[in-house]
Amino acid sequence: MGFLNALMGNASEVDLDKLNEELTPIMADSEQLQLAYKLVRDIFAFTNKRLILIDKQGMTGKKVSYHSIPYKAIVHFEVETAGRFDMDAELKLWISGQAEPLVKELKRGTDVVGIQKTIAKFTL
Repeated sequence: MGFLNALMGNASEVDLDKLNEELTPIMADSEQLQLAYKLVRDIFAFTNKRLILIDKQGMTGKKVSYHSIPYKAIVHFEVETAGRFDMDAELKLWISGQAEPLVKELKRGTDVVGIQKTIAKFTL
């Protein structure tokens, strides 16, 4: 089912040991990976200090963008669940110093409650 979920765009939890190996070079000394969700090739990685949005680009996925957002910079957030006719959910993060929110589209079946709960855990 994991492969089918990935094709459908559903987020699933990531093996933290494997992801930790990839992120160790960019993490601070006292930073620890707590939880991560994978959505096809993109990853939402929650550490004890920040949210890292990992965007793997291109056909091979070798080009990677790491967008780090310290939890203290998140002013507020919104999770909009998928509706009957709208198949996608959305995560909106308002970051201090930016007028417009950062918007991430989440496919139907994504654990939006888990993502929202994790953001709340670290920001509140």
